Amino acid sequence: MTAVVVTGAGIAVDGLRGPADLLEPYRRHEDGFDPETGLRGRQFRHRDRASRLASRAATTALRDSGLLGEDGSYRGESLRTATVVSTNTGNLDSICSFLDTIAEESASLLPPTGLPNTSSNVSAGWVAIDHGLRAPNLTLSNGPTSGLDALQWARRLIRHGRADAVVVTGVEPDNRYVRKLLDDNGETHWPDAAAAVVLESAGTARRRRARVRLVLGEYRRAGTARAAASAVTGEAVATLAEPGIRPGEVLDLSAWAGRQSGALGVLQCAAASARIDGGEGSALAVSCGLPGAAAAAMAFAGPGAEQP
Repeated sequence: MTAVVVTGAGIAVDGLRGPADLLEPYRRHEDGFDPETGLRGRQFRHRDRASRLASRAATTALRDSGLLGEDGSYRGESLRTATVVSTNTGNLDSICSFLDTIAEESASLLPPTGLPNTSSNVSAGWVAIDHGLRAPNLTLSNGPTSGLDALQWARRLIRHGRADAVVVTGVEPDNRYVRKLLDDNGETHWPDAAAAVVLESAGTARRRRARVRLVLGEYRRAGTARAAASAVTGEAVATLAEPGIRPGEVLDLSAWAGRQSGALGVLQCAAASARIDGGEGSALAVSCGLPGAAAAAMAFAGPGAEQP
């Protein structure tokens, strides 16, 4: 079975400087990413906020993987590089603002340049356009398991020969529409957040002599977060989950990134990449347990253990 590895990681999270900051309790750093300045630029014109965040994180991950040239050109095989995005509220602001304009004024006042932003796949489209990625392009918007599911779907694309590399991005913006939705559901507000990782088959990474940061391990879905975690075999040195899922210390990114965040699973992968970073060790990521929702878990390990 083809082993799938992480060769690059990047984030665009309000106030954070890079994946290593995910290993500490969330706090804004003065020299961290600032959405007010970091999402500006001619290249971002007519893009929705989630797409700008996703593009920033994906470009950083590709650069970290060694797949971007000095001039920003993509050095990999574009026809064999896929794009997978996880987001649950990514274009909520675009859709709601369009509806507000129709209800309060007139449909004739809708900006034509904003229409593409009402597509749920818009962020994945922009990531692919930025770097000329021509393999399959997918978006998952299926609740709390979305981020870990995106990693699993990316692995399937590689294992079934549809791609040699996949850019996986999880993104959730912070705006008034998202805040209202979270308030209505009794959930904590999250900051602007995007994380991206570059997945490759172990063979592809080996051929281009890429640095392998970690290996994707076992993945399981279940009716509860505890059951999903229990279904993944082996002992994890680090657990990325809500408290109470497993005994011992856990790193709960959902405390600030949100329990319903589609970015969470990819943020967890980026955090595991920073923690293991080509060395030894293992980690287990678990989605949040929400009433009536499925849960997922995925293991990560150092490159010394190329798991199936």
